[in-house]
Amino acid sequence: MPLTPTATDPLLQVRDLRVSFRLDEGTVRAVDGVSFDVFPGQVVGIVGESGCGKSVTMRAILQLIDPPGRITAGEILYRRDSNPIDLVRLPARGRLMRDLRGAEIALIPQEPMAAFSPVHTVGEQIIEAIMLHERASRAQARAKTIELFRDVGISMAESRVDAYSWQLSGGLRQRAMIAMALSCKPRLLIADEPTTAIDVTTQAQILALLRELQRKYDTAIIFITHDLGVIAQMANYVVVMYLGRIMEEGPVDEIFHAPKHPYTKALLRSIPSLHSETRTPLPVIAGTLPHPFNRPPGCPFHPRCEDIIAGRCASAVPALHALGPRRAVSCFLHSDAVDPA
Repeated sequence: MPLTPTATDPLLQVRDLRVSFRLDEGTVRAVDGVSFDVFPGQVVGIVGESGCGKSVTMRAILQLIDPPGRITAGEILYRRDSNPIDLVRLPARGRLMRDLRGAEIALIPQEPMAAFSPVHTVGEQIIEAIMLHERASRAQARAKTIELFRDVGISMAESRVDAYSWQLSGGLRQRAMIAMALSCKPRLLIADEPTTAIDVTTQAQILALLRELQRKYDTAIIFITHDLGVIAQMANYVVVMYLGRIMEEGPVDEIFHAPKHPYTKALLRSIPSLHSETRTPLPVIAGTLPHPFNRPPGCPFHPRCEDIIAGRCASAVPALHALGPRRAVSCFLHSDAVDPA
């Protein structure tokens, strides 16, 4: 079941975040005015099709946007103590950002095979991270790494700590990646589609492991995925993104049982059901995600929308309209408010 936040002050506040990539062909607005909160002990699911800006948003939080990309506007307020730190204003390679990255804000990347160095053992890479952030001795760091391997369900931890990433199965590599992310007991864990490259049985084990470790360490999690079934299992708050913008956000039960945006409804209809008739084609969302250099005017979803309002949706961008506490939608079906940006 989704977990309940344990505090009233947000651990992380993203405010009007904008990230652009200036290329020879033109400027790509990968993230276009995104705002959301993450509370301690909460799991926030970021969902949407590939290319909607989910991963770029998370890399912006970690100050890992590679040139020619850059954060052009907005705030990312991280509450380390009573005075929040704006991560956008920190130098990406500065001492404070390097101290926060990995120790207090950790990442589980989409592909662990690419994240681990193939010429160093998996254990050595985790030991190095622990020694860097916790000032521990090598013996202490090795003992903690073996303990972490046991926590994440890696059998024969004492021997596998000396294994290379290419000697481990996909499931074991993912567990080792989770161990590395949790090595310094971060307050915020960003999981970027951590179950994409593994089979469904291992996926179920990884999700159960993340839920168990989240309860144990009381870590807030941002869970990025295109799989709404995973969101239903993991998250208690959902942010639906499309073409760099938030289409809808709210508690997971409200999003699943009372979706407001046509895009959210279309995503939910496309989930396979046990009650579906055999040999019946699955519903799909018409059209494709627009090319980033050819963004449609008005609401970004209107070319694919079944509920389009003629003369309105194609000419103006709807504002993110509040429907209640922590519930909002960006659609002219619910509000005439226009985004001024």
